[in-house]
Amino acid sequence: MRAFIVATMAALVGVSAVAQNTAAEPDEAEVQCVAEAVYHEARGTSEPSQEAVAHVIVNRAESEDFPDDVCAVIEDGCQFSYECDGKSEAMTDPEAREEAIDTAEAVLEGAAPDPTGGALYYHNRAVAPDWADEFRPTAEIGGHTFYRPE
Repeated sequence: MRAFIVATMAALVGVSAVAQNTAAEPDEAEVQCVAEAVYHEARGTSEPSQEAVAHVIVNRAESEDFPDDVCAVIEDGCQFSYECDGKSEAMTDPEAREEAIDTAEAVLEGAAPDPTGGALYYHNRAVAPDWADEFRPTAEIGGHTFYRPE
């Protein structure tokens, strides 16, 4: 259904569906990896905030500075705090799990535009990590600040 909506919207604005949907059909493992990250990093936030977190993962996979697939990006050290906090990675809230899966699918299919301006990093605004001064802020969305290299 999303692909139909993207193609329809693209036709209405005169842009090819291929240009709008540059990502290949995501496989189930990719969807699950991104959904798990969205669930643990942005659960309970707005849809744009969840999409922004997912886009950081995709942006990293497309960057030469990170692994080239979304699951490897997520598993790369302790880049995502939930990977190293010692807690279960199970997605136990059914509604939040479905939201995270829907978000992962939309972002991986190219149906959700990137609201982060190409960000490769983010943090919760409640913290002030030392590394943040090294990068240029691109957006503040749903309690997170997003960055990319200068």
